[in-house]
Amino acid sequence: PAVSAGRARPGRPGGVPGAGRPNTRGNTAVSALGILFNTGAGQHILKNPLIVNSIIEKAALRRTDVILEVGPGTGNLTVKMLEKVKKVIACEIDPRLVGELQKRVQGTCLANKLEIKVGDILKTDLPFFDACVANLPYQISSPFVFKLLLHRPFFRCAILMFQREFALRLVAKPGTKLYCRLSINTQLLARVDHLMKVGKNNFRPPPKVESSVVRIEPKNPPPPINFQEWDGLVRIAFVRKNKTLSAAFKSSAVEQLLDHNYRIHCSLHNAVSSFLIYSVYCDLYTEIPENFKIAEKIQTVLKDTGYSEKRARSMDIDDFIRLLHGFNSEGIHFS
Repeated sequence: PAVSAGRARPGRPGGVPGAGRPNTRGNTAVSALGILFNTGAGQHILKNPLIVNSIIEKAALRRTDVILEVGPGTGNLTVKMLEKVKKVIACEIDPRLVGELQKRVQGTCLANKLEIKVGDILKTDLPFFDACVANLPYQISSPFVFKLLLHRPFFRCAILMFQREFALRLVAKPGTKLYCRLSINTQLLARVDHLMKVGKNNFRPPPKVESSVVRIEPKNPPPPINFQEWDGLVRIAFVRKNKTLSAAFKSSAVEQLLDHNYRIHCSLHNAVSSFLIYSVYCDLYTEIPENFKIAEKIQTVLKDTGYSEKRARSMDIDDFIRLLHGFNSEGIHFS
């Protein structure tokens, strides 16, 4: 049979088949394997064994490793990893492919090293693992990346295959065309490297998009930042990344959100001040004037921090850390 590493990305978004009768719309027969692959759900066979071997090499697998594999497909990459590690936990949503994978190792010495989890990886609690190898349908790429990066305990690294443009966004730098919220959020939490391009002709049948393999190594320890606060700020800034921050923060929806958060912040501090009225902390009390306008306070913070005329497209992690600190210092929060 052709060498397989499971799924590549589809050319368009598509549902992933679940239990029950499989969706045959967009299916392509791969006679060598005797199974219909749902190309609409991203099931494409990687036919180049050099790429399979390269992925394994770049994962730097160890004999003691527990590997999390997402989208094992028919298991050719799985089997090669089983030969090198302590255990592979394979997560697959398509019960037909689960059957193929089980048959692949049944009766061999590798069977006891393989654990299969059937279901949607986004709805599954991740187990303990040392490294992750995944070949994802592109429509779940972003939520899966952040599910990984927020997972504890820390893992060593992840070798992931994505749609080419998504991969390039992960590694994009400030000032480049593809730099976006995904770029800065990922790079805050991890070191990201583009390892290699995988052309569509390396798959059978060929998908409609090019692919890339990326290495993600979580920062351990993580930066001392509340990620919900951070993401709230970055989300606002990157809605229109070419606008100045002064203009981006003039949205009525943004002003309403920050005004609500500011009033909650003040009420909490006032409660603390009342409780500690006889202590040195009574200066925590914050009274909101009747003519208070959050828009004016926002613009004051932007000017005082020097970011009023800056644009998100050119700001790096340090810039956003300083800006977040400036807002938080004035009682303005994003979560």
